[in-house]
Formats: sequence, C-alpha cells, structure tokens
Amino acid sequence: MPGPTPHYPPEFKKEAVRLYRSSNKSIPKMAEELGIASESMRRWIRQHEVDSDEREGLTTEEEEREELGRLRRENRILKQEKEVLRKAG
Repeated sequence: MPGPTPHYPPEFKKEAVRLYRSSNKSIPKMAEELGIASESMRRWIRQHEVDSDEREGLTTEEEEREELGRLRRENRILKQEKEVLRKAG
C-alpha cells in the first residue's frame, strides 16, 4: 500500500513542466528523473496547457473558485446543522 500523496509546491510543478517541455524526454522518463509519479507529471502538464489556453478545461483559478464555493456551501450547511443540534439539546 503506497504512502500518503506528497504535496509539491507550485514552483516545483512549474519547473517540472518547463523541464519536460524543453526536453525531448517522455513523461515517464522525466517523472522518473524528478522522482515523481508519471501521472502527477501528466496532470501538471495538462493543467499548464489549460492555463495557457492550449487545451480546453478549467484553469487553476476557476478550479480554486469552484472549490471555494463548494467549501462555503458545505460550511453553511454544517453551521445550520450545528444550530439545529444546539437547539435540540
């Protein structure tokens, strides 16, 4: 069973994508050299392409905005549930 997923700083991700794009190496080979999972490298490349308008999809900013909205809704519901429990108890 693999361990927890490491969280890489945005600067590392940008540099990894830059290195990949400036080389003629395959994604698995570049990922191996950097010591990361090839699927992580693929996701970072895809996200870079979306953020650079080279590919369709949600930009990093749009994803963060959607997550913030989801978390705010979840927080509102949890506060309402807490209030109901407080009044019932």
